[in-house]
Amino acid sequence: MDVLEHELTDPWEGVLAAPVGGSDVGVLVLAGSSGRIERERARILARQGMTAVSIRWFGGPGQSPGICEIPLETFTAAVDFLRLNGAERIGILGTSKGAEAALLTAVHDARVDLVIAVSPTSRVWCNVGPGRDGLHRPYRSSWTLAGQGLPFVPLDDSWTPAQAEDGPVAIRGWYELSERTFAELLPSAEIPVEVTRADLLLVAGGDDAMWPSLAFAEQLAQRRRSAGASVRLIARHDAGHRPRFPGESPASASSRFEYGGTPEADALLGAAAWPHVLDALRGGS
Repeated sequence: MDVLEHELTDPWEGVLAAPVGGSDVGVLVLAGSSGRIERERARILARQGMTAVSIRWFGGPGQSPGICEIPLETFTAAVDFLRLNGAERIGILGTSKGAEAALLTAVHDARVDLVIAVSPTSRVWCNVGPGRDGLHRPYRSSWTLAGQGLPFVPLDDSWTPAQAEDGPVAIRGWYELSERTFAELLPSAEIPVEVTRADLLLVAGGDDAMWPSLAFAEQLAQRRRSAGASVRLIARHDAGHRPRFPGESPASASSRFEYGGTPEADALLGAAAWPHVLDALRGGS
C-alpha cells in the first residue's frame, strides 16, 4: 500500500504516516524512555491502512527534558490531531513508559477506542530523568492532569544493581523493591483501567529486565476481567522488554540497560501479537 509521510514540527516534533486517500483508523504511537519518534512503527501501520502519528513527548523544544510531570493533555491533543485528520476510530500503541501514558490517556479521554500496551506497568511511577527545573530529586509524578501531579510510586534509592562491574544494568529489581518499600502508596497509584471504555490489548514478556511487565500486565488484565471489561493478553515467558513487530528492525543493544529476552524471543512475541494488534485496531473482536 502506498504511504504518504509528513514531518511534524508544531506543536510537537513527530511524523504522520498515512495511506494515500487517508483512513478512518488513527493510531498514536508512543515510544518509552528512549524518547524517540517511532517512525518505522508508524510507517508499518500506515502500510496496513491506518493513519499513524508518532510524536516526541519529552526532551523536545519547550518540553520537560525527562519523563517528569508530563501533561496528559499532550496526548489528548494528539487525539485531537488524529480526529482532524479523519480518524473515527482511535488507538494508542505505547511501549513501556509510553504504555503508561497510553493507559492513562484512555482513562481520561473517552474518545480513545483501544489501547495496545506493550511492556506496560499497572501503576503510575515517579519521574525518569529531570523535570523542567533540571532536577531529578525529590521524586515527582511522571504525569500531570490539569496541572496536578497524579499519585505515584517513588523509587527506593537504597537499591543497588546485582552486578558490580561496569556494563548494562537490569533494573527490574529496583521496581520490585520499590513496590515492597512503598506498598502503602500502591493503591492510590494504580491505573484504573476498569473505568475506561477503550478495549485493551496487552503484550508482555516474562523475561523483561527493565520492570516486571508481565506481572503488571496480569494485574491490568485481572482488573479488567473483574469489571467485566474486554482485555487480551499476549505473552511469552522468554521475551524481554522490547518485542518487535513483523517488518521492524531488531532493537539495538544498549550500553546502559539490560532489557531481557533474546532477539528471537522478542520477534516471536511481536509476531504472535501482530494479528491481534491489526484486528483490534480495525475494530475486530
